[in-house]
Amino acid sequence: MKNLIDIMQLSTDELQQLIDRALDIIANPAKYADSCHGKKLATLFFEPSTRTRLSFEAAMYELGGNVIGFSSANSSSAAKGESVADTVRTVGCYADIIAMRHPKEGAPLVATRTAGVPVINAGDGGHNHPTQTLADLLTIYREKGTFENLTVGLCGDLKFGRTVHSLISAMSRYKGLKVVLISPEELRVPQYIISDVLEPNNIPYVEVTSLEDAMPELDILYMTRVQRERFFNEADYMRLKDSYILTPDKLRTAKQSLSILHPLPRVNEISVTVDDDPRACYFKQVLNGKYMRMALILKLLEVNV
Repeated sequence: MKNLIDIMQLSTDELQQLIDRALDIIANPAKYADSCHGKKLATLFFEPSTRTRLSFEAAMYELGGNVIGFSSANSSSAAKGESVADTVRTVGCYADIIAMRHPKEGAPLVATRTAGVPVINAGDGGHNHPTQTLADLLTIYREKGTFENLTVGLCGDLKFGRTVHSLISAMSRYKGLKVVLISPEELRVPQYIISDVLEPNNIPYVEVTSLEDAMPELDILYMTRVQRERFFNEADYMRLKDSYILTPDKLRTAKQSLSILHPLPRVNEISVTVDDDPRACYFKQVLNGKYMRMALILKLLEVNV
């Protein structure tokens, strides 16, 4: 594999290899400290990001490599009208690997055709976010020890939430998965997730509007924010933005073994009073993302440690 554009490019065996490598990085950080010495990562972020960009940068630095790049389209030649293909072809002359975020679906795939170096999709519009899914999977694995026989609730913006689409696709290959889709009518999961992923894999699923009703059966609760930047209509955003707010009171009926995930940033969909609950895993998720990105960089650069 030369690029990572979609999480489904990775087989379950390859996912486990990345997880095992990440766990080894956690256990033996010194072993990896110079593994990418002399290598450069370019971060091409045409869309705002805090965690993903800094996570990639931290990952490369902790592997002993260097980072170049930009954090907004306005600070790149895209502001002058340069095409994505030309930008990445140019950057490929300077870097050994590229992490790219873009508001247009499919832009990272286009980049792979001209880059000349491995390209990692760091999020393309409402479409895909495979490295966030890697962070999610490592978090679930570290909390549960397995991906099998889990009931996963996904709550909030399931229509535009690229992290939701990627996670459902990745988890669809494991035995015993049950999916609870919790959203307002207007933000239901796209039909292709049901017709192309859930139904062909015979995965039991329900679509509900009540988080409280779903809570008692969940092993994983994946909260998402209602994303202002995906709405064309401010009035629709304002009407839906507070649809689900997770509070300690709403967790009263939850399992003690529940794991609460969120791709972040949050706005107000998880009360800060939940942060100290031992079931809250979203800041662990942030750290797990760095380790999985380290493992992925090593894989794509074919570095043996």
